Amino acid sequence: MKVAIDSRASSDKGGVGRYSRCLLKALRETAASNDEVIDAKRPLAALRAKGPDVFHSPWIDGAMLHSPCPMVVTIHDMAMHKRLSEHLRTSLRQRLRPLALQRAASVIVPTAAVAEDAIAHLRLERGRVIVIAEAADDAMYPRTASEIATVRRRYELPERYLLWVGGLEHPDPGTHIAKLAATPRELPLVLVGPTRPWAHELPGVILTGQVPDDDLAALYSGAHALVISAEQEGFGLPAVEALTCGTPVAAADGPALREVLGERATFVPAGDMRALVEAAQRAVRPAPPAPPWSWGDAARATWAVYAEAAEDKGAHTAPRPLRPRSAGGLKA
Repeated sequence: MKVAIDSRASSDKGGVGRYSRCLLKALRETAASNDEVIDAKRPLAALRAKGPDVFHSPWIDGAMLHSPCPMVVTIHDMAMHKRLSEHLRTSLRQRLRPLALQRAASVIVPTAAVAEDAIAHLRLERGRVIVIAEAADDAMYPRTASEIATVRRRYELPERYLLWVGGLEHPDPGTHIAKLAATPRELPLVLVGPTRPWAHELPGVILTGQVPDDDLAALYSGAHALVISAEQEGFGLPAVEALTCGTPVAAADGPALREVLGERATFVPAGDMRALVEAAQRAVRPAPPAPPWSWGDAARATWAVYAEAAEDKGAHTAPRPLRPRSAGGLKA
């Protein structure tokens, strides 16, 4: 089977890029002898020239209205679709995305919580929505005291700190980051991720900017705890990465994070930053182990989705099972 992957998403600085890079690598590692993975930097040109059996867009931005072959699309979260009132302007491309998704042979989501939201807000057929969990990158593992000390010096960090990981390029009310920054605390708060000028106006925080994976693993390993402040997480990959590095997690309560982490994190009511900071500061090691699901598991489940999509030939059939399917990692 020949599969073309929209690799433009790999350059994304956030979770979409992480997903795209990890999945592409794992797909190649798990491919059968007669399988081929095409790195489609220019998707439409690649589809026309290579004639793949399936096209996979690992982000919603790459979904095509008229794909020449069966299309699989990954949706990572539904935050924007659930908060459309906060987006005063939407482009024609954004307005056409739901139609493109409805034409997909399958839509992959990381949790059953996102599956239910996608079905409700995008009017997708339940049988075409498939849950495949994500995982921590191989670079995420506990780092030595020497590595942690080196990274602390590099970013001028104190010995003890709380960590937050995410994008700081645009203000996002759903993350409550301004409220989190202003919340009184005993430990310093370190924010990791790409920034724009507005983020540098946040009070009393330490910004590292975008960091390499090895540095990120050391920052996780050295943190007293990771805080997850967002209300609308689709999966919560930083939480899984932190646990993989041995760091406790305090998180705003939400269905996707509950589904992924279970009892592995301390949950507080969403929006209560004081409770979140207090829970993070009370955290103790050792942290519970991360979920055992790997990118190899995710790739094998994704190959099964491709096989079914290749038989679809782009035709829409009657709705399939009355629940979103789970291909592994998490129960739908």
